[in-house]
Amino acid sequence: MQPLQNIRILDITRALAGPYCTMMLGDLGADVIKVERPGVGDETRGWGPPFVGEPYGNYPGESAYFIAANRNKRSLTVNIQSKEGQEINRKLTGVSDVLVENYRKGDLDKLGLGYNDLRGLNPKLIYCSVSGYGRTGPYADRPGYDAVIQGEGGLMSITGPVDGPPSRVGIPITDITSGMFAATAILAALRARDITGEGQLVDISLFDSCMALLTNVASNYLVGGQPPRRLGNAHPNLVPYDSFRARDGWFILGVANEKQWGLLCDMLDRPDLKADERFASNGKRVTNRAALVEELHKTFARKNVDDWLADLVKAGLPCGRINSIPDVFAHPQSQAREMILETDHASAGTVRVPGFPYKFSHTPAEIQKPPPMLGQHTEEVLMGLLGYSSEGVEELRGEGAI
Repeated sequence: MQPLQNIRILDITRALAGPYCTMMLGDLGADVIKVERPGVGDETRGWGPPFVGEPYGNYPGESAYFIAANRNKRSLTVNIQSKEGQEINRKLTGVSDVLVENYRKGDLDKLGLGYNDLRGLNPKLIYCSVSGYGRTGPYADRPGYDAVIQGEGGLMSITGPVDGPPSRVGIPITDITSGMFAATAILAALRARDITGEGQLVDISLFDSCMALLTNVASNYLVGGQPPRRLGNAHPNLVPYDSFRARDGWFILGVANEKQWGLLCDMLDRPDLKADERFASNGKRVTNRAALVEELHKTFARKNVDDWLADLVKAGLPCGRINSIPDVFAHPQSQAREMILETDHASAGTVRVPGFPYKFSHTPAEIQKPPPMLGQHTEEVLMGLLGYSSEGVEELRGEGAI
């Protein structure tokens, strides 16, 4: 058993935010039907290198990017610009619990596939729209890419070196978190439907998601009135909470309370720091951040990273090395937590994918289906779910509808 078995998701998204949302739901047991453009598919199929498997269409293989967000789905190719393709989507809506889309505002309405069109066919449908700026407001008609939203949503203004240029996060963080917020909202809407018997529209925007990610930094501004600034790897409200350079490399250390501050001073054999009135409380340490960090850098430069980490762990202080991506996948904790999984792929054979961040004691997430080849399940869905005959499928193919 899985938590979302018997829930069907009609996925007409592409790129990352929408596909990440539907992959999460698929991991938890939902039947996700991914609708893609015939011959082209989700554009991330071409976002590489690297690619794996056999070439198909215009692609040299399956992109690692596509694989990252599309396990546990069935791929159906449909030309939604055609009347026949629009009818297929309407039929799929009738047998689905949730539709997730990330088209520009109004594009699906023009095709008769907007929320107001489809809720008449299926009043229990949960229609989740994921877009750059949402369905309302002066920017609602604009496209929104992750990097643009990181800039416009304030995230780049607080990311990067103190005296360096604004920087985006090294992953498409607003895409990913928008997908996560969308999945959470869909689960809430499904629960609401259990109570009311009715579906609803869920409106998720990358811009809103980026602002929500600001959390404590946003609260600092809204309460204190001072614009936040870039702090590199430091914390705006805690000191010391930063990366530090040892003799042979970097590590990161977090001190979140006065007990930990005392433990750190004792471990470093720096009673002078503990006694210094400038550092007597966290608030004072924040005020005198530069002076304290300078002192700590001098001390940490005396020994190697491994030596400091051993001492810090023994003292019970939160700390860690700054790992590369290969390092983290080789990490004993990631191995113990099964954060690398293997799945079969129709063309590439066995591929490795990141593991599940959610662990359940009784209804675990599973890889039931590998990332699909383009249109791999077209006949299966049309004939098995919608009742088309083999002749009908071939007729649709000849008309360019699938």
